[in-house]
Amino acid sequence: MSLTPTVSISEALQRVNDGRADLGFVAIENSIEGSVNITQDTLTFDTDLLIQREVVISVQMNLLVRPGTKIADITEVVSFPHATAQCRGWLAENLPQAKHQAANSTADAARQLAESGEPHTAAIGTARAAEVYGLDILASAIEDHHENQTRFVLVAKEGIPAPTGHDKTSLVVFQRADRPGSLLGILQEFAARAINLTRLESRPTKQGLGDYCFLMDVEGHVADELVADCLRNLHMKHGEVKFLGSYPSGSGSGNGDADLRSAASTESAAADVWLTEVRKQIQG
Repeated sequence: MSLTPTVSISEALQRVNDGRADLGFVAIENSIEGSVNITQDTLTFDTDLLIQREVVISVQMNLLVRPGTKIADITEVVSFPHATAQCRGWLAENLPQAKHQAANSTADAARQLAESGEPHTAAIGTARAAEVYGLDILASAIEDHHENQTRFVLVAKEGIPAPTGHDKTSLVVFQRADRPGSLLGILQEFAARAINLTRLESRPTKQGLGDYCFLMDVEGHVADELVADCLRNLHMKHGEVKFLGSYPSGSGSGNGDADLRSAASTESAAADVWLTEVRKQIQG
């Protein structure tokens, strides 16, 4: 397998979507700054991809400079906006006058700095980026919260991994109508089946102000009868549902009420057999 770097998250996802790459690996959520909107929006609106698994990685941010640069020399800091925001407090205290410039990623910021030769610019990035691009780490662990973690997802054009018992399902629900209680109705579908939501947030649909869709992560796998029944009802009663994948949970959680879901699958299969026998008696 060969690795192909891309200049942005959206390009990585588009490469998989149009077949130029088999898999893509991108950040989707950070424990300090929350969701990576470019990832979520690209998966929701611009591609048809399925999440294969998630990986949660502890992240340490560092201030990277060209050799010889001192903190008093720095007038500009470049990085991925999510990374810059994770270091907001440190930057305010140590580089309050520095301008912030956006890059497509922390690695791209380090590359730009190395290639520019700019002695008054620093980049926020990883120790590995410093090593690759020949930069010095002027300050380490500058993130505002040292429990900083980022959730990454591996995506492919097709395929749903088999259930493991520790799974998560991601989906987007587009409301059929914006009316009082519409979100409550959606949430009740999960509550009625004891399905735990691990993430719920709204994103604009790009169709107009006040028009939102709901992005959700739930415990369980689409192979579970309760999860499948919930998705069926959402699609039937509440609006369009975009399925983003069922995959192993990176945190080892996601088991939730697995025994309940397994029992429900068994009972559902038995109920299908019973109903088939009843229908056989219908007279032609």
